[in-house]
Amino acid sequence: MKYNTAFVGIATALLLLSSTVQAAVSVEQAARLGKDLTPIGAEKAGNAAGTIPAWDGGITQAPDGFKTGGHHPDPYAGEKPLFRIDSSNVAQYAQQLTAGAQALIKAYPDYYMTVYPSHRSASVPPRIYRASEKNATTARLVEGGNGVTGAQVGIPFPIPENGQQVIWNHLLRYRPDMAERHYLQIPVQRDGSYTAVKFLDQFLYAYGLPGATEASLNNVVFYFKQKVIAPPRLAGQVLLVHETLNQSREARKAWLYNPGQRRVRRAPNVAFDNPRTASDGLATSDQLDMFNGSLERYNWKLVGKKELYVPYNSYQLNSGALKYTQIVKPRHLNPQYLRYELHRVWVVEATLKKGARHIYKRRTFYFDEDSWQILAVDQYDNRDQLWRVSEGHVINYYETPTLWTVAEVHYDLQSGRYLVLGLNNEEPVTYDMSVKLRRSDFTPSALRREGRR
Repeated sequence: MKYNTAFVGIATALLLLSSTVQAAVSVEQAARLGKDLTPIGAEKAGNAAGTIPAWDGGITQAPDGFKTGGHHPDPYAGEKPLFRIDSSNVAQYAQQLTAGAQALIKAYPDYYMTVYPSHRSASVPPRIYRASEKNATTARLVEGGNGVTGAQVGIPFPIPENGQQVIWNHLLRYRPDMAERHYLQIPVQRDGSYTAVKFLDQFLYAYGLPGATEASLNNVVFYFKQKVIAPPRLAGQVLLVHETLNQSREARKAWLYNPGQRRVRRAPNVAFDNPRTASDGLATSDQLDMFNGSLERYNWKLVGKKELYVPYNSYQLNSGALKYTQIVKPRHLNPQYLRYELHRVWVVEATLKKGARHIYKRRTFYFDEDSWQILAVDQYDNRDQLWRVSEGHVINYYETPTLWTVAEVHYDLQSGRYLVLGLNNEEPVTYDMSVKLRRSDFTPSALRREGRR
């Protein structure tokens, strides 16, 4: 697989150094932002073949009739697909496919990818662009790379120089200031059977709030609370997480309310490769949001940039007209409702450090250049065999412009099972981005009150 390394900007040997603080880019480099680069660092121009368009600002307003909290109408509903990639022609498109996508097609004869015209729909509020441009010359990694300093509100490293900076761009990318979401998580057995788990999540994204500063954050960038609604045997369990900016100084803080014991306990195991809540062992804690948490167990190498067919503008998958039984099928999601487009992505290889423990020895991440959202991940076992393939099916949300997933899917190639989370097609309310939340809603005492309701 060939990569465009012109954008890496620093030698591979330097990328692997973790004992020094990484410097910000020069004023001259930063001046490219808003010119040939978008304000958060993507190439503004389209590709030479004309198959990837120029970025023109993305989607910035909702279509007529859209109501906050509802399902998102497809702005590209009338488009015809360009072609289909399946077992008969996968070799023809191998250079534009992730290893995981190729493996899925080869493993499952009924699986295919429908490719549509590319639309660079990603956008964020103007204040995020302004903050990202400022961060370019001030943001730095802390010693060891497991934290960021000198950044506020926007993307910290719009012109990244190493893999750690790229993953921090994903971790600190803009999400809604605050939101509440109702969705299902479904561990699907090989024969297609499943028991769905219903969640209610609440977020307060402190790092992206207007006027937020490094000092005002008190090292907490993200507050997260998750309550299990169903099935009855799990209902009432509540998880609380405070995600930190400098994880070398202070690790993530997590608490768990157990309805059986009616007690709140610290939950230090909500991290790394511990199983995700109610995932039937199909996903680790650090796979939520495609990747979250500490970087400390891996070496991160920025490989370069690549044009690949990736999940994008997945509005059809978010349709309120679909039933879960139409989407969830044995071994994989119904490909009829999945949309793929050609986009430029940053590629980062994460390799487990000597002496560190994780069930994934190696992971390859694919980041959307227009948003820093991870769109796909290939995960390898201790034998260096491709084990699990993850996809983030994204849309640009209308409530507050931001590109985020409507479904995350984690396929286990060895067992033929998979986990899908984020589906809300049959829910009356999907995301409520108008909800008013405070930091006091995310304390252990608030967790105790939440669990007793």
